[in-house]
Amino acid sequence: MKKRLELQEYRSGILSGNRVILSQAITLVESSLETDQALASELIQSLMAATGKSIRVGITGVPGVGKSTFIQAFGRLLLDQGKKVAVLAVDPSSQLTKGSILGDKTRMENLASDKRAFIRPSPTGTILGGVSGHTREAMLLCEAAGFDLILVETVGVGQSETAVKNMVDFFLLLMLAGAGDELQGIKKGIMEMADGLVIHKADGDNLESAKKAKSAYQNALHLFPLSENSWSPPVILASSVAGTGLEEVWNMINEFESKMKASGFWENNRAKQRLDWLDDQVRVLLGLAFLGNPDVKNELTLQRPKVQSGELNPGTLAKRLIQLLFSKN
Repeated sequence: MKKRLELQEYRSGILSGNRVILSQAITLVESSLETDQALASELIQSLMAATGKSIRVGITGVPGVGKSTFIQAFGRLLLDQGKKVAVLAVDPSSQLTKGSILGDKTRMENLASDKRAFIRPSPTGTILGGVSGHTREAMLLCEAAGFDLILVETVGVGQSETAVKNMVDFFLLLMLAGAGDELQGIKKGIMEMADGLVIHKADGDNLESAKKAKSAYQNALHLFPLSENSWSPPVILASSVAGTGLEEVWNMINEFESKMKASGFWENNRAKQRLDWLDDQVRVLLGLAFLGNPDVKNELTLQRPKVQSGELNPGTLAKRLIQLLFSKN
């Protein structure tokens, strides 16, 4: 393993926008080693004053919708407007091998080659929610490095793929047209969370069906109650290949930012997200402390076969293990 840098080396490198050191710092926060975790926590704390100035955008969508293609085209638009763009592309991990494809950087080669952009693929591991277990830390590091926009590409869309909503400012949902029933792909939960919808691949022979899909989605959105921020999610047609609709998406995000900051929702939402992060971290650390406790480990090893055979109720053992943990402290 490569020798870790000193705290000040990480900090100064990130604040100067060094993409190599930024990448190394994200590797540090993703490490499971206790020494790395301690250093990563200290690093994040030392950079907090330099964070919070970017726009955080979560991007999700059905399989095959072209998330990476959209992000590359949208990212190029932002670079042309003088913005610095960081992409945190989360790849699914295999539950069998724990490996990850990590192919997004290859698919966004044109964007990755620009020095004003930074692309970091990360495995999800065992974390649900379509994001990596350290996506929040990676976002803060990118903000401290001076990136104006942080685009978080999730692994897909589904009932558990909405955790990204709790860590971004704007949640963008990409949808497809021409795949049969236009409303079949709508999941009420994720639709209610979206701040904007994009009917992607709206070009060529697919343009007419995309227009029909737009109308269908707009009608569906009108059936939902108005969100707490009083924002009505627009539906936009876009094609990354033709380059259409991308500026409209950017204008939508700018309008959202302006209105949410004026109403106070922007900072209130971020404050709530910080508390959500605290709750998540407490749960994770409690879980690690629980499974790492020697008495719990021994009892679990002894009793697991009884649960496996059906002799012992899993809930009964779980309560016994919890009692064992706290009775020893």
